[in-house]
Amino acid sequence: MKFFPAILSNLLLILAFSGLALRAGAEEPIRLPDVVGSGEILSRSVTITGSPEALRQDAARLFDLHGGFERVGQRADFRFSFAQNGPAGVRLRIESGGRDLLEETFRGADRTAALYRAADRAVERTLGLPGFFSSSVAFISDRTGHAEVYLTDFLFRSARQLTRDRSQCLSPDLSPDGQSVLYTSYHGTGFPDIYRIDLRSGERSLFAGFKGTNTGATFSPDGSRVAMILSGSGNSELYISDAQGGNLQRLTRSESLEAGPAWSPDGRRLLLTSDKIGRPQIYTMDVSGRSITRVRTDISRHCSEPAWNPRDPDQIAFTAAMGGSFEVALFRFSEGRSRVVSKGSGDAVHPAWLADGRHLLYTERTPRYSRIMILDTKTGKRFRFSPVELNSASEAAPAG
Repeated sequence: MKFFPAILSNLLLILAFSGLALRAGAEEPIRLPDVVGSGEILSRSVTITGSPEALRQDAARLFDLHGGFERVGQRADFRFSFAQNGPAGVRLRIESGGRDLLEETFRGADRTAALYRAADRAVERTLGLPGFFSSSVAFISDRTGHAEVYLTDFLFRSARQLTRDRSQCLSPDLSPDGQSVLYTSYHGTGFPDIYRIDLRSGERSLFAGFKGTNTGATFSPDGSRVAMILSGSGNSELYISDAQGGNLQRLTRSESLEAGPAWSPDGRRLLLTSDKIGRPQIYTMDVSGRSITRVRTDISRHCSEPAWNPRDPDQIAFTAAMGGSFEVALFRFSEGRSRVVSKGSGDAVHPAWLADGRHLLYTERTPRYSRIMILDTKTGKRFRFSPVELNSASEAAPAG
């Protein structure tokens, strides 16, 4: 069974621009010195140019989705120039204060893939955080009349439908390497089972089809294990297996209902939702099933859908019932405090961290629609991620 609920100090750090290397050749990058600090820069102003114009527009769209950048016409902290270099290459040039800081060429399966890599490098060199534009994202859409699993790149240029179950699909999860997806479907038996799709071959296989419900499958950070909720014992309990579904281990034994497992960044602990105290709350435990402790978020009587920050083990995101609706909130273990970060129409549910540990994807849900939003937890900026043409999109699950 699954529960369906449905950040700001401005630390200005200095970039070290000393010791720039001279360009040695056509493909040799000019090295931008490492960013001082650990990615706590709030935002940078940037001017984006490019050729052809379609490439510039794509680059602008990417940085408009990133809350750490503000596009301006002039007097920007940085100037990013993107130029097509062959059919599947993009050359990135970063300038600041009239100085060339970096020039490097990136290649991919096509021009868009190369642009993602170039844009990720620009983020890394100017904010001190990993980029996420190269990420694949799995999600659910009902554009065909049925809730099916889809996979997309960040600009939705290669969005494709993965399932045709003509049934209820839910809870997709991408492996860290982006090569497999797990999801729950009522396909076949009419009961919720877990399936795995190999994205290289397109082959689908049954991952967990035990009696009762099989839901909530999620890969560990290294991709070697899977946590899931199974009810074959007569009650929904937390299990872990290897990446192929073997070596199954039961971690919980209780009369309460468990749901929504999530891994810690080091893969040593798990978060889950349980109604041990009569209402959904978040708990943490080690992967042996010991040291089960309630996470005292102290914000709501209904907390669920936890997601552990991949770069900051002190922080989690979760869904909280607030005043008749649901919102996304953040909690820090060291502070013992929570705060709501979603602001919008309807419910905000299904939070999922992007690779930088700064941005979240979540579902904004109203009686008329559901759509995927991207939220910068430092600046509070939020933008629509899923396009209007998808009709209804939800449950985003980025790789890595």
